[in-house]
Amino acid sequence: MFTLDPRLQQDTIPAGELPLSRLLLMNDCSYPWLILVPRRPDIREIFQLDEADRGQLLHESTRLSQALYAICRPDKLNIAALGNVVAQLHLHHVARYRTDPAWPAPIWGRAPAVPYAPEAAKAFILQISAHLPELSPLTSP
Repeated sequence: MFTLDPRLQQDTIPAGELPLSRLLLMNDCSYPWLILVPRRPDIREIFQLDEADRGQLLHESTRLSQALYAICRPDKLNIAALGNVVAQLHLHHVARYRTDPAWPAPIWGRAPAVPYAPEAAKAFILQISAHLPELSPLTSP
């Protein structure tokens, strides 16, 4: 049974579900930052997914990247599956700008998170949803 890692649950805002993955908005408005978490139990690495799920994850990552790019027009999209702090497989998608607070360094640990105002988070999720018709409302915690 899939259970979201408590750290991801604490640091993010649920945005919805794609066919394979839960989509989360990182609760830091300093960066447009979304996370895909495949709803598969006990998976830490991409290679642990079966072939169909690996293909689906790449498809969802591509679609999310296209949406982020269309909405945010970043200088660069950073996509990473690190897992050093949270072992559960998850893919970060971060729109980066030469003017952002951490450029060109990694965003982790550069500055304290600036939480979204509830309406701003909702508006950003609606923008993303408009580009991802396959995104459905969250069905389980």
